[in-house]
Amino acid sequence: MKIKNIIKLLAFLPLLTSCDDIFTPAIENIRGLDAMYKEPSYAQGILANAYVLLPYSSTPNSDVATDDAVTNDKTSDYLKMATGSWAANSDPMSQWQARRNAIQYINLFLERADSVKWANDPTIAAMFKERLKAEAYGLRALQMFYLLQAHGGWDDSGKLLGVPILTHSETPASDFNVARNSFQDCIDSIIVDATRAESHLPLTYNDLAHDADVPAKYQAMGITKASDYNRVFGAIVRGRMCGNIANAIIAQATLLAASPAYNKGTTVTWADAADRAAVVLDNIGGVSGLAPTGLTWYSSDNAAEITAAQTDKGSNPKEIIWRGDIGSGNDLETSNFPPSLEGKGRINPTQNLVDAFPMANGYPISDKTNSGYNASDPYSNRDPRLAKYIVVNGSTQGSSSAVITTATYGTNYDAKDKESGYSTRTGYYLRKLLRSDCNVTSASPTKQLHYDSRIRYTEIFLDYAEAANEAWGPTGKGTHSYSAYDVIKAIRTRAGVGVNNGDPYLENIKNTSNQDAMRELIRNERRLELCFENHRFYDLRRWKVDLAKLNETANGMQIDKQNDNTITYTNVPVETRNYEDYMYYGPIPYSETLKWTNLQQNHGWGK
Repeated sequence: MKIKNIIKLLAFLPLLTSCDDIFTPAIENIRGLDAMYKEPSYAQGILANAYVLLPYSSTPNSDVATDDAVTNDKTSDYLKMATGSWAANSDPMSQWQARRNAIQYINLFLERADSVKWANDPTIAAMFKERLKAEAYGLRALQMFYLLQAHGGWDDSGKLLGVPILTHSETPASDFNVARNSFQDCIDSIIVDATRAESHLPLTYNDLAHDADVPAKYQAMGITKASDYNRVFGAIVRGRMCGNIANAIIAQATLLAASPAYNKGTTVTWADAADRAAVVLDNIGGVSGLAPTGLTWYSSDNAAEITAAQTDKGSNPKEIIWRGDIGSGNDLETSNFPPSLEGKGRINPTQNLVDAFPMANGYPISDKTNSGYNASDPYSNRDPRLAKYIVVNGSTQGSSSAVITTATYGTNYDAKDKESGYSTRTGYYLRKLLRSDCNVTSASPTKQLHYDSRIRYTEIFLDYAEAANEAWGPTGKGTHSYSAYDVIKAIRTRAGVGVNNGDPYLENIKNTSNQDAMRELIRNERRLELCFENHRFYDLRRWKVDLAKLNETANGMQIDKQNDNTITYTNVPVETRNYEDYMYYGPIPYSETLKWTNLQQNHGWGK
């Protein structure tokens, strides 16, 4: 992608000087922002910083601070946070500095973009300006969303506050002692910016094959050749902000605002959130557009799809709205493979999460009458996603298909609590996000293609299902052609749940129009489908679950062999959570509240 080349160029610019210049720079080498007016690559470099500072993580860091996982890394800031050390001056979830830095770069760019000579041809230059400014607005909406999600909350006076809205760059002369805008103001700002982006960008970047395919808007400007259109809006810029991404950001923001933790302080309704998600989904044909292989977007099962996306000018797999670059590596496997495969086993799924996977017939394991769950054989006949996402006792892992024994009778460090520093604490290892065809052993390491999934269509489907159920009930459709039931049916069918028996559990919810039961099911499906993708931490908080749920002890499974060779399974506590009742909302950084008297802290976090 072009953005990568710009970043590389910027990194090497300091090297393109003489030795004398290093100590006494020539006047012409002290380059100010005005240099961007005649150098479009330099101008794009300013905007590139907002891409460098994207808020996405390739590792499930925040999941270890929830009921879904723990880590065997005792130095983890997320472990410390979950067990009682979360404070306004110690916040691993903080987005304050990075998001605001990105917004500063974006504002610097927007203030100067109109004066940049983007191309010699004035019509081409106008197209470049339109696209790049729209990208900037979309990126500002994205950065604001993550800032708001991490730091929005209620103050001591009962007002729902967001963060300061910055639409102009800050200078040394700026007034930095500004109050926080309301949460609603911030949501409105996100929608305005993302709408600006969407209205000036194609939904996706594709090359036009024929001159006649040039959109009428650009034909009216004098663009008659597909090659001219492709130069600006073609496949060459895939991976950058586009209309689909901008619409997805609006869907994410409105779902947040409509959620129980925030809806008393906003005007956003569940119907609004459902409608915004539907904008994204209607572009792929609604429920029929759910990607058949979306469950394993990351894995060797999808190797051909991943390779094709890499080679086809940066195209996306069908499951993906936005992704990072595809590159060869085995870092995730090195961190998370079991120790017998020379991995560090860092992320340990909990028994809590394992218990959330239903039986293959669709019934939760808590339904003793209908599920068929056998506590003495707990991994049989389960939702197929369990085996795809989690390594259980007796599973295979890695390119050698080695059997992993997590039971106490295991003979190596894969066994639970072997105290190698890399052994599982829960009796489970991570499989999701990893490629089984990687090898991390020192004797014969192999790497495979990976990419970060920033926004998946499945996430937006689940956004719609949640909002539609709250707005119109399990089968209500509003103005759309599909309901919450339709979405969940498609997701569970893709997963192989209830396929052989018609999913009577889901059908009963549908037939009784049980909104509460559907809510519980949607939240559970979201937990399973998006596990280890850094959603759970914020989902629990925006749902305003009971504090007891927020503090649910992370459990594991101890598997023992008795003298008569029978195997016993014992649910054991592993790690307690210690969140206070004000921790549904993250803090404003303590250092910032010390500096600026007008910057109000969220309730419960001190100053």
